[in-house]
Amino acid sequence: MNMATKQMAATATLHCLIGCAIGELIGVTIGTHTGIGREATVLLAAVLSFVSGYAFSVIPIVRTGMKFWPSLKLIFAADTVSILTMTVADNVCMLLIPGAFDKDLTHPVYWLSRLIAMSVAFLAAWPVNYYLLKKGKGHALHDHHDHSHMG
Repeated sequence: MNMATKQMAATATLHCLIGCAIGELIGVTIGTHTGIGREATVLLAAVLSFVSGYAFSVIPIVRTGMKFWPSLKLIFAADTVSILTMTVADNVCMLLIPGAFDKDLTHPVYWLSRLIAMSVAFLAAWPVNYYLLKKGKGHALHDHHDHSHMG
C-alpha cells in the first residue's frame, strides 16, 4: 500500500466524517428530542448527513472560483460513495446500540453511542476512500480541481 495514498484516504475520510457528522448529529438530536421514532430519526439523520456532507465539500470549491452547479456535480461524483458508506455504518451502529435513540444530550449513552457510531463510520469509509483514490476517483477529484486552479 502506498503510504501517501493511505494518508490521503485517511484525510479524505476525516473530512467526509466531519461533514457527515454535522447532519447526523442534528438529525439524531432532532429525532431523539421530538420522539418521531427510530426509523424517522434514521431517515432524517441520513438526509441531513448528505446535505451537510455535500455542503462541507462544495463551499470550499465554490470559494476557489468554480460555479455552484459544476462544484455540486464534482462533489456528487467525488463524495457520494463515501457519504453513503458512512451514513449506513453510523445508523446501523445507532440502531444496534441499546438505548442510543432513547437518551438526551445529557446522557452518557448518547455520547458514547455517537462516538462508537462515528468511529465505525470512519473505519468503514476509509477503505472505500482508499480504493477510490487508487482509481483516481473520490477525493482525488477534489485534489485535481484544486491543482488545476492553483497552476
